[in-house]
Amino acid sequence: VKDEHDAESERLELLEEQKADLIESEENLRETIQTIDREARKLFIETFDQIKVNFEKLFSMFFEGGKGSLTLIGDPDPLEADIAIHAQPPGKKNSSLRVLSAGEKSLTAIALLFSIYQYKPSPYCILDEVDAPLDDVNIRKFTKVLEAFADETQFIVVTHNKLTMEAANYLFGVTMEQKGVSKLVSVKFDA
Repeated sequence: VKDEHDAESERLELLEEQKADLIESEENLRETIQTIDREARKLFIETFDQIKVNFEKLFSMFFEGGKGSLTLIGDPDPLEADIAIHAQPPGKKNSSLRVLSAGEKSLTAIALLFSIYQYKPSPYCILDEVDAPLDDVNIRKFTKVLEAFADETQFIVVTHNKLTMEAANYLFGVTMEQKGVSKLVSVKFDA
């Protein structure tokens, strides 16, 4: 009985040590998660605030006036909150995206895209048919903003729109002179 007691006591001591290690590991893990959450919230808020400022400026550029803003709604935790986009083009009283025209919705989305891009710009930006839903008036606004950013970024724009092509410095296209044979065509415009 004494030998069994000693064996069970050793086993109990080992289990208590393992329990203490697990409790300590859990506490360390919780502290690490809290540290990561604090840092993530801080970085998210800093990033969101800068993108919000960028969006307000770019919305005004795209719409030649008007007011656009971003807000966090719902959950008080910024990492769980929804982002609301408020857009009020000049001369409109609305602030809901639902009542905007397709072109206005597209320009708002492009303004948001540029706002995010502007936070961490790169020397190159590829835009694939973002101008497709825009009418001629909005294409002019879009190309005007592209030209404003062209000093810092080289834009590669995939488009079928003639007005967007007119704003380009270089034009590359693919044509099919013979059936099944593609040929690359390039044009450099004088700036």
